[in-house]
Amino acid sequence: MEKQQIEMYLMAHQGDFPAEKLMYLREKFAKASETAVACAMAVELTHPITMLLISFFLGGFGVDRFMLGDTGMGVLKLLTGGLCGILSLVDLFTISSKAKEQNFNKVMAALSL
Repeated sequence: MEKQQIEMYLMAHQGDFPAEKLMYLREKFAKASETAVACAMAVELTHPITMLLISFFLGGFGVDRFMLGDTGMGVLKLLTGGLCGILSLVDLFTISSKAKEQNFNKVMAALSL
């Protein structure tokens, strides 16, 4: 892939990844094969703002954790009402960073193919 396409992808999705890991991601894209880059660009990303809204409205039922693949915590939140709201409140502040970290891990897995 051209370097310009990689830069455009990273600029378009910079809010979907942790800010401190963007340089590492840029380096990994530059070293990866064209096939791996194409696979990484095709990965479906979870938008952090969407996750924040889901956490706000459905977090007490654990939907946010289920969507991130954290089934155990999703079941715990579902059965306990978000630990009486405490875990739901904590998730409101941390769910965006968890979504960004998940996006980073997905793209890194695709780049290592």
